[in-house]
Amino acid sequence: MSDRPPLAAVAVLSAAALGYELLLLRLFAIIQWHHFAYLAISVALLGIGAAGTLVMLLRNHLLAAWRKSFTLAATGFAVAAVACFAAAERLPFNALEIAWNPRQFVVLGAIYVLLFIPFLSAATALCIAYSRFGDAIPQLYGADIIGAGMGSLVLLGALFFLHPADVLRLICSLGLAAAALAAWPASKRLGSLLGLFALAGTWLLPAAAFELVSSEYKDLSQALRVKDARIVAQRASPLGVVTAVASPLVPPRYAPGLSLNAAEGPPEQLSLFVDGQAAGAVTRFDGGMAPLAYLSHTTSALPYRLLQRPRVLVLGAGGGGDVLQALVHGARRADAVEPDRQISGLVEEELADFSGRPYRRPGVQLHAAEARGFVAASREVFDLIQLALLDSFGGSAAGLGSLNESHLYTVEALDAYLRRLAPGGLLAITRWVSLPPRDSLRLFATAFAALERRGVADPGRSLVMIRGWNTATLILKNGAFSAAEIAGVRGFCREHSFDIVHVDGITAAEANRFNVQQRDDFFAGTQALLGPARDDFLYRYKFDLTPTSDDRPYFFHFFKWRTLPELLDLRSRGGLPPLDWGYPVLIMGLLQAVVVSLLLILLPLALAGTRRTFAAAPPALRHRVLVYFLALGLGFMAVEIPFLQRFSFFLSHPLYAAAVVLASFLVFAGLGARYSARLKHAARWPFAAIAAIALLYAVLLPPLLAALMGLAQAWKILLTILLVAPLAFCLGMPFPLGLAAVVGRAEPLVPWAWGINGFASVVATLLATLLAMHWGQSAVVTAAVLLYGIAAWQFPQAAPGDGSGR
Repeated sequence: MSDRPPLAAVAVLSAAALGYELLLLRLFAIIQWHHFAYLAISVALLGIGAAGTLVMLLRNHLLAAWRKSFTLAATGFAVAAVACFAAAERLPFNALEIAWNPRQFVVLGAIYVLLFIPFLSAATALCIAYSRFGDAIPQLYGADIIGAGMGSLVLLGALFFLHPADVLRLICSLGLAAAALAAWPASKRLGSLLGLFALAGTWLLPAAAFELVSSEYKDLSQALRVKDARIVAQRASPLGVVTAVASPLVPPRYAPGLSLNAAEGPPEQLSLFVDGQAAGAVTRFDGGMAPLAYLSHTTSALPYRLLQRPRVLVLGAGGGGDVLQALVHGARRADAVEPDRQISGLVEEELADFSGRPYRRPGVQLHAAEARGFVAASREVFDLIQLALLDSFGGSAAGLGSLNESHLYTVEALDAYLRRLAPGGLLAITRWVSLPPRDSLRLFATAFAALERRGVADPGRSLVMIRGWNTATLILKNGAFSAAEIAGVRGFCREHSFDIVHVDGITAAEANRFNVQQRDDFFAGTQALLGPARDDFLYRYKFDLTPTSDDRPYFFHFFKWRTLPELLDLRSRGGLPPLDWGYPVLIMGLLQAVVVSLLLILLPLALAGTRRTFAAAPPALRHRVLVYFLALGLGFMAVEIPFLQRFSFFLSHPLYAAAVVLASFLVFAGLGARYSARLKHAARWPFAAIAAIALLYAVLLPPLLAALMGLAQAWKILLTILLVAPLAFCLGMPFPLGLAAVVGRAEPLVPWAWGINGFASVVATLLATLLAMHWGQSAVVTAAVLLYGIAAWQFPQAAPGDGSGR
């Protein structure tokens, strides 16, 4: 019987585990809210570290029959991946209720446990392989992360053709295939049986086992509870599940910013949802403009009062509402940019008779692209650039996007849009009104910074902001607003009962006249942001309004720690504070990850069964193993995450980013791991290479990638791979080098080292996001370099006189 390292089984199982991790993010985005998915999965990934503790405790039993143990663990992953998710999604968890209902924490804990099991199973199998074949660490680690890279590509490809629930069948099949590959050399019969199940068994399971059960509090669930409401069309892709719903008895009335003076509302509409969250509507259109007259009575119609027959660029066209608005106002041409082909495809094909195919109207051109990438590549100039309002009011008010990066609203983004405006052209951005104001004031502060960056002496003369009862529209001009244009703004607001927040020369008496607030924080805020006390206002305001940048692109993160006592006091008095829930969830996940990690790292030290193992290793070596693998796990993710974000932005499309960047990082790191077998006598140069490349990239990449954003997509993909390759290649070396050193000096500590690295990686994923939100991605890279310096210093080799040399 062959007793060689199970490289193929390791690669396939690693592909399945990473594919499952990424798939869970998609599945939970559909059935819950994305940031609670992020929390649950981050905590569940502690199962990877826990596997090291488990193998440490049961080392002799598991390694005595390692092939059987590996096969059982891989099979356990395949079964648990389906069963545990099915159980988790059926638990009565309401993410929005967690602020005031302690029972929801119990339910959330049960979700943790259920999702923990598949990752524990997969990681146990992998850790068994590392512990059994210590002399083949570079080959195993190479197979491990190359397999993970391939897994990300397989998952992405599958999501193009299968519904996310059906992709779960594929993950189960891959887990069984890994078990079959491990079992085959010892038992052809068992290997064949598992292989047969991998090929056909999961596809014969009933559809009910893979049914997605969405939260009853999501927008789509609420919409479908209305009598006679029904889904009329649906499409799925890696970007999301797009759903159109008809509700004849309670028809949707989607008209953001519609004036209370408007005599007519919108015509018949179909509600549009992405992953169960409201994403606008598709409006019935038969070519006649009269039913669309309501589009002249919204805050976003203001630019058309100031321009005549403009050439328009709509960024984030969605269901086509902003394109229809351009047509109603006589735009001579409208370019519509929409990154999700499923949305535009739904509008133009399945719903063609209803929508009237707005993207095929004369003078309209549809572009399937991401906004920043399109603007960077375009050499055209426009009279008006509109940033569409596509997120739901409820999601915005609840702070559900606070963990999301958004490169649409950064200083650099606004500067890029302004460069594509003709002289006198307008950039218009509409956001939901939130109280106290957050989005609109941060947008105003960012616009001010963008105009200052362009050398505008008096940015206030190039800015106009108005608000209605539920939206606010900010307009930036390529130039200063004239007296006639300011009079036009005043007339438009008077006619539609909109409030002026800012125009050049505004007085307090002109503000807060129609949609009256007890305290007009909009007017006071914009005046403070334009005045000499701007920095003091930003410091004192209850929410974080500092301008966002490409280095710190968290536009929807407004949380300030010093405001927390006041918000909790409001909660204790029965109010639901306007807290940005994603941020506290991130903190909660980080604290949980740290506590669980410490407990499981220290557990083997406390148990009698493993104390003898630790006692056999010199104290200095134990200390080095702990610090080295802790620093390595933290450092790897602290390097990888910021550069994943940088290159993802450069590629201007989330699908290319996920496929190219993640796969490139993992595959080249795997090749570096294989190469590390040659470095037994030169183990420290990879650390210096990582530090040098990371610091060089931190300084040079932002301006370089910004300058090359306009390249054709194929060239951008090639350049990304070439830039990722050297960094990832070096990143793949320290872990197998360190683990090989542990094998040579204290082999029983291998599972413990594996576990420490796994725990640190999970903590680093959360911590890197937190640091980036506060200090930017460059600060995270700097911290990563320091961690790799610590790792190099604590490389687990024999210290003089510790007796651990060979």
